[in-house]
Amino acid sequence: MRHIPLLAASLAALTACAPAPNADVTKGRLVPATEASVLSAPAFVDPVAGLAPVASVRHSPADMTAAFLGLGFRLESGRELPYFSRFEGPVTVALTGNVPATAGADLDRLLQRFRSEAGIDVRRVSASEPASVTIEFSTRRELSRAAPNAACFVVPNVSSLAEYQANRGTYRVDWTRVTERRTVGIFAPSDASPQEVRDCLHEELAQAMGPLNDMYRLTDSVFNDDNFQAVLTDFDMKILRAWYSPKLRSGMSKAEVAAQMPAIFGTGGPLTQDTSITPPAWKEFIAVALDPGYGQARRKTAAEKAIAMAHAQGWKDSRLAFAYFANARLLVGSDRVAAVSEFTKAAAIWRTQPAGAVYVAHVDMQLAALSLANGQPDQALRFTERAIPVIRQSQNHGLLATTQLIRAEALDMLGRKAEADRLRVDSQPLARYGFGSEANIRARTREISALGLRGLFRG
Repeated sequence: MRHIPLLAASLAALTACAPAPNADVTKGRLVPATEASVLSAPAFVDPVAGLAPVASVRHSPADMTAAFLGLGFRLESGRELPYFSRFEGPVTVALTGNVPATAGADLDRLLQRFRSEAGIDVRRVSASEPASVTIEFSTRRELSRAAPNAACFVVPNVSSLAEYQANRGTYRVDWTRVTERRTVGIFAPSDASPQEVRDCLHEELAQAMGPLNDMYRLTDSVFNDDNFQAVLTDFDMKILRAWYSPKLRSGMSKAEVAAQMPAIFGTGGPLTQDTSITPPAWKEFIAVALDPGYGQARRKTAAEKAIAMAHAQGWKDSRLAFAYFANARLLVGSDRVAAVSEFTKAAAIWRTQPAGAVYVAHVDMQLAALSLANGQPDQALRFTERAIPVIRQSQNHGLLATTQLIRAEALDMLGRKAEADRLRVDSQPLARYGFGSEANIRARTREISALGLRGLFRG
């Protein structure tokens, strides 16, 4: 499950999530979008191949095997799966309910990637046809009745929210009982921003067809609760291609699947990743630290406990970095020097991780905002210049719009108004897709303007 999007509250301090019951495969609650948008995704598409560019990261066969087995035989809730399961034969996908205007085009792009990159025989069908996977869109209010803390989720053996609610708590919707997938329902919000809808499509459809688990240690994957990767990566497509290898079949045990891994991923190469299981207590500390519903003191204590536990576990990977990052975000309003120190620690670790540049770009956005508030526009420009190309490739439109608006504010502070105005205009399509509503866009713009004013007054 993904937690609340990090971008949602990333600037709040400067300007001053738990699994759903009976839903083992979910995505954390999203930020509301109160006004519908009909904007298509800004074009981050390779004009030659016609597909979104996705960074490729090389992994050893041992690393791929460990990730595949870790993702494939455990649920996000921690429950173990006794069987390997998938669809046997062609997969069909239908959209039903109050389908957002951008969902159809985003789904078509995603299905094209599944076919070309993962080799999955999948196609879209109309809402009136029977489908292997039915994606039903409902309001967040309606979804919350079924899964109070989930933004979107995937359930076996049902095709509608009403069917899920009628069978909730029974063996029929228990993933541990599934030996072969025949019918799966995905339930997503109709009133979220276009980007949030797209992100639900990527994660939940990938889980409907493939792995059901998320692991914090995977930095180049959407199968990760930290929510830094916006769309399915090259790593994810390799996992899905292996998932549908002819060497595997539904109903196999973990030992039987493991025996086929050398034939699928090859042999040789060291295990470079720490494959230790993340304790539930650490996940809970992180969830509390990120949740604005808790008091600041409790959140800060939770972040510190997450850092301490990461050190006690001997982690030197993204789990330690993410704990530092969570702590840094809580410090920006009270101790900027300490916040910069924690952000710097996180970035140093992420630079050593696969696809860690995306994570470092998140840090750079935070540091650019701090630079504005400190009256250092030149420094803000350096951070944004480094972050923007990485964010653009990662297809995180909301983060890109925010970073460009921070850069525009820095240009304004330096008297470069024409450049700033052009950048703000260029950011509007990204912001509409990323934030969904004009109210959300105005709120983010005001936050960033407040940073610039604070820096001017400080100077």
